[in-house]
Amino acid sequence: MPSAAEAECAPETLLADSPKRVEIADIGCGFGGLLFALAPLMPSTLILGLEIRTSVTEFVQEKIKALRMQNVGNAFAYQNVSCIRANTMKFLPNFFEKAQLSKIFLCFPDPHFKARKHKARIVSQQLNSEYAYVLRPGGIVYTITDVEDLHDWMVEHFDAHPSFARVSEEGDECVRVMTTETEEGKKVERNGGQKFVALFKRLDDPPWPSD
Repeated sequence: MPSAAEAECAPETLLADSPKRVEIADIGCGFGGLLFALAPLMPSTLILGLEIRTSVTEFVQEKIKALRMQNVGNAFAYQNVSCIRANTMKFLPNFFEKAQLSKIFLCFPDPHFKARKHKARIVSQQLNSEYAYVLRPGGIVYTITDVEDLHDWMVEHFDAHPSFARVSEEGDECVRVMTTETEEGKKVERNGGQKFVALFKRLDDPPWPSD
């Protein structure tokens, strides 16, 4: 049974009086830094964070409630953002319809350094097909990590997938937010580390062959 915070912050609560659907997904949203930074920049766009850790999910849900209370005079303040606990590696297509999303963020995912654990990485040929299913043509997958090996892995797997092509990150405001506003990004900055960014555009599906 969902907690009070989950019930209030659930996507269906946001959608109850609106025909809109979630358009942006932050997969593995952590403590919600990206969600809270994007929400005021895109007040008419519904943004959903998905996080597998129960305690972290509850933290984000409580912070959403607090931000809404602090901005009670503003009808749009943080009403467009939500967070749920979810294992997207197993159930991503259960949360979104085909071509529903315009943006997917994969920010500082677990690098799973050991070779035998690479199958648990958030980017793979199978998972990329699921991202392609829920992402509309022209939509973007944003990736960022401080681990160069993982960056190379993600680039290699997206480049190998027929539904994606790498695009430039220049001039994209979401890239600036992604690199500066997440908790992991700030930690990397404090420690003087590097951040590796790559964006991939969802291509149009090829036409069915005619008879």
